[in-house]
Amino acid sequence: MKKKLVIIGNGMAPGRMLEHLFEANSDAYDVTIFNAEPRVNYNRLMLSPVLSGEKSYEDIITHDDDWYAAHNVTLHKGCKISEINRAAKTVTAENGVTAPYDKLVIATGSSPFVIPVPGHDLDGVMVYRDLDDVDKMLEVSKSGGRAVVIGGGLLGLEAAAGLKEQGMDVTVLHLMPTLMERQLDQAAGFLLEKSILDRGIDVLTGANTKQIIGKDNKVHAVELEDGTIIDAKIVVMAVGIRPSIDLAKTANLDCGRGILVNDNMLTSDPDIYALGECVEHRGQCYGLVAPLYDMAKALAADLLESSAPYTGSQTATKLKVSGIDLYSAGDFEDAPDREEIVLRDGNAGIYKRLVIKENKILGAVLYGETADGPWFFDMLKKGTDITEMRDTLIFGQAYQGGSPLDPTEAVAALPDDAEICGCNGICKSTIVTTITDKGLTSLDDVRAHTKASASCGTCTNLVENLLQLTAGDAYNPTAITPVCGCTDLGHSDVRNAIRAKQLKSIPEIMQVLEWTTSCGCAKCRPALNYYLIAEWPGEYVDDGQSRYINERVHANIQKNGTYSVVPRMWGGLTTADELRAIADAADKYNIPTIKVTGGQRIDLLGVQKEDLPDVWADLGKAGFVSGHAYAKGLRTVKTCVGSDWCRFGTQDSTGLGVRLERFLWGSWAPAKVKLAVSGCPRNCAEATCKDVGIICVDSGFEIHFAGAAGLDIIGTEVLGLVKSEDDVLEHVTAIIQMYREQGHYLERIYKWARRVGHDTIRDTIMDNTHEREALFARFVYSQKFSQSDPWSERVSGKDKHEFKPLKTFELEAAE
Repeated sequence: MKKKLVIIGNGMAPGRMLEHLFEANSDAYDVTIFNAEPRVNYNRLMLSPVLSGEKSYEDIITHDDDWYAAHNVTLHKGCKISEINRAAKTVTAENGVTAPYDKLVIATGSSPFVIPVPGHDLDGVMVYRDLDDVDKMLEVSKSGGRAVVIGGGLLGLEAAAGLKEQGMDVTVLHLMPTLMERQLDQAAGFLLEKSILDRGIDVLTGANTKQIIGKDNKVHAVELEDGTIIDAKIVVMAVGIRPSIDLAKTANLDCGRGILVNDNMLTSDPDIYALGECVEHRGQCYGLVAPLYDMAKALAADLLESSAPYTGSQTATKLKVSGIDLYSAGDFEDAPDREEIVLRDGNAGIYKRLVIKENKILGAVLYGETADGPWFFDMLKKGTDITEMRDTLIFGQAYQGGSPLDPTEAVAALPDDAEICGCNGICKSTIVTTITDKGLTSLDDVRAHTKASASCGTCTNLVENLLQLTAGDAYNPTAITPVCGCTDLGHSDVRNAIRAKQLKSIPEIMQVLEWTTSCGCAKCRPALNYYLIAEWPGEYVDDGQSRYINERVHANIQKNGTYSVVPRMWGGLTTADELRAIADAADKYNIPTIKVTGGQRIDLLGVQKEDLPDVWADLGKAGFVSGHAYAKGLRTVKTCVGSDWCRFGTQDSTGLGVRLERFLWGSWAPAKVKLAVSGCPRNCAEATCKDVGIICVDSGFEIHFAGAAGLDIIGTEVLGLVKSEDDVLEHVTAIIQMYREQGHYLERIYKWARRVGHDTIRDTIMDNTHEREALFARFVYSQKFSQSDPWSERVSGKDKHEFKPLKTFELEAAE
């Protein structure tokens, strides 16, 4: 009869422990988990991308319901344990469920510390530890306002960046003189603060919070000890964590700051283990994931009566904010018996510092360029003598021997136990062994089988180099990725075949190109529908059922099942009458939230699906058309006030933005397209991070392309300089049409440009007049069939089935 293993908590540490346990012996225990959260296990390291909108909850799930079912694990969701009965060897939950155990694992994690200043209990004071906290912040951010984040450490800065991405004004308050002072020295802290400020986030260091001021029991402002008052809609406390040990103390287990454990993770009770952030081991409590994964391995081994004792960890830190590369490890404090090696590149924003003692690395701080972080960290942990490489050490692993190594050679030189993926605690040997044993040949394969590179992605280059090293010619990073599982053909193959074989319907494509399914799938049908629209304007009729829900109903579905409506405002301009129409619609249809977007539009949030046609009708009477905020197509053209109002403006940026938007709107594209026009090099419309941007200068108009400001932060490439607004219109239209004809479905412009080559695009648009004019003409022709307002069409009755229930059932009274 199998022993009963009960686990209290379902975080990353117990999840990893179960992976080790099942891999070694899947039948050793009957496993029952009690999780206080009402969901499955997810990667908490990825909460910041969820907050910023770069990922969803589904993207960060570690073990889904199917995983628990496959391993015969009983998972109680939303079920908090209230009592451990050590004598009876049972645990009891708040809802009355009781479970017996042979072995018990306590993995209750940690609790955020809330500063006990006056007002800390007001509505609007939040913490940042789990998905529920993120959901609260996302809900509040919909209506804008200012968020004050208390704490300039790792979590505080990630929260600040996420809230800023959601459209809130953000101020970070930090008690110490520099940010992340536990992980960074002063120089790196200065660079970090500059990067945070450049993102539009206010930072106050040396700021001591006196009180949180309330109004109607809600957060209203924050007052500092020096009398400064900062208006606030919410306050996020991110000042540290404490091990959650109340349950263990109630059960009379030995506790210090955390639950005391030995090297096998056993507590003072020989049948009870503790794991994760709730633990104190050899006087240390850990809040980073790498030590927790090491603990998980030791605990799994002991459960199987093996031996892999945990002896403690040295830790490294990375900040998960898109566009900020930061790595820190070890001890970097100044001391008389220590030396330092420093590299600074002011133009590139790079700072590297190594702290050396007796020819061994004690600490490393890297900012701006962090690829060598794992290599330095490995030498730090092993106490490697760096005497022979001292002169070139700061330049990184690739330069050992005096000249740069090929990246594959550099990764080959890493030891087998070198950590490659810090998010998931995956070392080199694990990846290499898995590639070899399972015959893996792609990055997606490695991610699926090892989780390496599947979280924040910063180790992707290392993983790809390991693939090249281990799989050899079997790994081809340029290999064609199929459109979906229904075909072996890639996107370019399908587009070329549609054109060459004159394929003009989805069934025809599937038949001629030998699709392996009868009707395709949710991945390929939207792609095929777009390719046909782009290739055969005026001939192919859009298949509404091959679009995602947002495009079918011409509004964005929200998490509660309601929709958002964004009317188009040409170039960000509006009128008093238009604003009144928006206000009237909001009142008439009880729309709860009205929010100004980052693209200079107004978003009406919380519209019931059945009200959409009526809302559109009322807005249409005021002259509005759809803003296509849901579309794979032109979203917005953001502008500054330009020469009409600004004393620095060189051209009429607003007028040009309006002209571009009125010309380009309605066209479908592989993915969303955003433009901006700035009236001078001060770039107030942020044109240099858009898909296409125009910066007005005295000599004409500088056109930029292939920028990004979401999951990836990428500055634009310069396309070229043109003289007139007519030239701008022709060149911008031509590059968008080139993208429409060549882009893969869901591939943003910056990814398309990287794939086909920036120089190729420049040569086509700037130097090939004949091809540019042909692209322009094809776009103009396609607009005859796409520049119609979908809102007014639906008001007139088109697709009315989308907005009515299939059937209404009325219940009759029972007799």
